[in-house]
Amino acid sequence: MKKRANTKSTYEKEMENPKFRKLFVKEYSELVLSELILAMMAEDNVSVRKLAKQIGVAPSVVQSVRSGKHKNITLKTFIKMIAALGGEIAVKRGGAYVSLKLAA
Repeated sequence: MKKRANTKSTYEKEMENPKFRKLFVKEYSELVLSELILAMMAEDNVSVRKLAKQIGVAPSVVQSVRSGKHKNITLKTFIKMIAALGGEIAVKRGGAYVSLKLAA
């Protein structure tokens, strides 16, 4: 079935609404973060308790990030979490990446 050039999907129509787009981007970002943490933990077979102990937070903090329910994680905690899972956070400016690492 061919799609007409001026026919928009429901997604395309909804994304034209600024309030919907803002909420979608926010919720999608939270989903991506939790999926990233879940995947990294699964790949390394790291439990919630083990990761929490490594980075010095309560297991409930790690679990809430995994579930996408943690609304206010600090950048410091996030960097520690990613680093403990063997990852690295970087900021891209132009063509250059600057690594965000915490002092030991």
